[in-house]
Amino acid sequence: MFRGNHPARIDEKGRLKIPAEFKRVIDEKYAQKFYITSLDGIVAQVYPFEEWERIEQKLASLSTFNPTKKKFLTRSNYYGQVVEMDGQGRVLVPQILRESGQIRGEVAVLGNLTYLEVRNMEALQKEITEQAFTDDDTKTLDELGI
Repeated sequence: MFRGNHPARIDEKGRLKIPAEFKRVIDEKYAQKFYITSLDGIVAQVYPFEEWERIEQKLASLSTFNPTKKKFLTRSNYYGQVVEMDGQGRVLVPQILRESGQIRGEVAVLGNLTYLEVRNMEALQKEITEQAFTDDDTKTLDELGI
C-alpha cells in the first residue's frame, strides 16, 4: 500500500524520481511499468500497471454505451501514457499533464493505497488551506465505517 506524502522534484526533462518509500513498495510488489493519467488535468495519477489493468478489467465488463465509462476513458486516455521506470527510479510524466497541472519543480507525491498522486506543491497546500475538513466529511466517514 502507498501512504503518506513524500515530496520530490520533477527534473527539466519531466522525469519524477519515485521517492524511496514508494519505490520500496514497487520493488516488492510490482513491475517497472506504469500508467500515468489524470481525470482533471491537475492531479497526475501514477498507477503500477498491474493496478491499472484491474481498473480496465472492470471497465471492460460495462456497456460500451455507459456515458460515465466513456467520460472516464476519454479523460484517462487523453492524459494517459504507459511509461517504464528507468534504472535510476524515474518515470516520465506526460508533457500534456505537466503543462495542464503545472507539475514541475517541487511536487507532492501522495500515496493513495494502490496508486500515487503527483501534484503541484503550492496548489495542494492552497487546496488544503481553503477546503477545510468539515463535519459533513466526518459524518460521511462514520457512515462508511471509518
